[in-house]
Amino acid sequence: MKTFLLFTVILASSFAKAQKIDSIYFHLYTDSLKKGVHNYINVDGRLSDGRWLPLTPKEIQFSASGGKFEGNDLVLPIDFADEKVTIKAVLKNSTATVKEITIWIKKKPDNEILPSKNDVMKTQPSKRRSRKNR
Repeated sequence: MKTFLLFTVILASSFAKAQKIDSIYFHLYTDSLKKGVHNYINVDGRLSDGRWLPLTPKEIQFSASGGKFEGNDLVLPIDFADEKVTIKAVLKNSTATVKEITIWIKKKPDNEILPSKNDVMKTQPSKRRSRKNR
C-alpha cells in the first residue's frame, strides 16, 4: 500500500506544472513621476495559467535613466532636471523577458489646498433621521 501511494504521488507530481512567468507588464498608478518622493513602480508577471503576480526586486532587476531604486520605489532628487525617465524591468530568472517604459516628470507644483474636515462636514447633508421617520 505504501509503495502504491508513493508511486501515485510521484506520478502526480510529474504531471503537475510549475507556474512560470510568461511575460511582465507595467501597471502604473500614475501618469507622471514626482520629484523628491517615492514613486511606486508596479510590475506584474502574467503566469502560464493566466493569473497575475505582483513582482518585487526579488524577481525583477530595475534600472532607470535617472534617480535610484529603493525596492519598487523610484526616488528622483528634488533638483532632477530631465523631463522624463525611462525605466527598464528585467525578469531575473529569464533575462530575455524585458519591458521598458518612459514616464514624464510632473511639472506643476502640488500646491492645491484641500478642504478641512470642518469644510467637508458643512457641505455634507445630514444622514441622521429622527425616530419618527423610521
